[in-house]
Amino acid sequence: MTRSALESATLGGDATTADAGKPSRHKPFTVPLILTFGILVIGLAALAIGRYTIPVNEVARILIDRVIPLEQTWTEVESQVVLGVRLPRLLLGMLVGGGLALGGSALQAVFRNPLVSPQVLGVSSGASFGGVLVLMLGLGSAFLVGGAFVFGIAALVMVTAIGKTRSGSSILMIVLGGVVTSAFFSALVSLITYLADPYSTLPSIVFWLMGSLATADMGKVAIAAVPILLGSAVILGLRWRVNILSLGDDDAASLGIKPHRLRMLLLVMVAFITAGAVAVSGVVGWVGLVVPHLARLWVGPDHRISMPTTFVLGAAYLTVIDTLSRTISPGEIPLGILTAIIGAPVFVVLLRKSSRQAFINA
Repeated sequence: MTRSALESATLGGDATTADAGKPSRHKPFTVPLILTFGILVIGLAALAIGRYTIPVNEVARILIDRVIPLEQTWTEVESQVVLGVRLPRLLLGMLVGGGLALGGSALQAVFRNPLVSPQVLGVSSGASFGGVLVLMLGLGSAFLVGGAFVFGIAALVMVTAIGKTRSGSSILMIVLGGVVTSAFFSALVSLITYLADPYSTLPSIVFWLMGSLATADMGKVAIAAVPILLGSAVILGLRWRVNILSLGDDDAASLGIKPHRLRMLLLVMVAFITAGAVAVSGVVGWVGLVVPHLARLWVGPDHRISMPTTFVLGAAYLTVIDTLSRTISPGEIPLGILTAIIGAPVFVVLLRKSSRQAFINA
């Protein structure tokens, strides 16, 4: 069977929407055009908005001047704010948001459950423990990123070990391994929080656990880009196989796909993405749960289209949330608070809309 035949055979396999037979509700060029325009507008707005507001045209000129020299009409302060403060934060937010959203989409496809998110693997809890341990020991920011990443990968190893059986790793055992690993590292995080100095260390630990991009710089962007872009590239490269995986293991195997190997590869890539994201931003919830639903409602269930859409929507979503976090109050609001406050009601609306559409089309 040819690759095109394999792909066409899978378009009815995702039960999360009623019109699974349609690869997209838009013309092929419409979605990329809208996404490109939207992410550019959101990015420019994020660079312009803040305590120190800069005109959008000046922001654009500052960015263009890095490639093509222009006559300087901006101040040095404006240049430093855009390039030194807001641009690294924008890039980091897009990486983290896009990676977490794509990871959520991949997990929902692997487990065939629209309520799954990256937290299910326990990697977030492992990375959180690594981060708070470094903060308690008073080590530098480089150790913070490294500690979070190392313990995030350690959590993945634990999940894999717990889920390993004589006949291989079943989905149920992997989920149970994730629950156990998450509970274990969450207990260690609570222990570190209890032992931390309440006057010096504890506030920084609590703020970091709530998620923030306040300490973003180009070094953190480079560190996060490696695992997030690597994992995202692999997942996007396998997205047509994910369509086949959604048919079930027996059907996927009959079409030439090795479901166990594909599933484990996807889980490892999601773990890399999650560990890299938590290492530089702390724990940011709801992105991997809400954004994939938004993408499927917009472009349909075909993972060849919905997964790239999910990545860009996740990048835009977290950029908007981060811009709100640093502008709507005198003090910066942690990302985890806003993603929960905004994400929970949006998710309820999406669930009600999806169930109503399914009932109408039944």
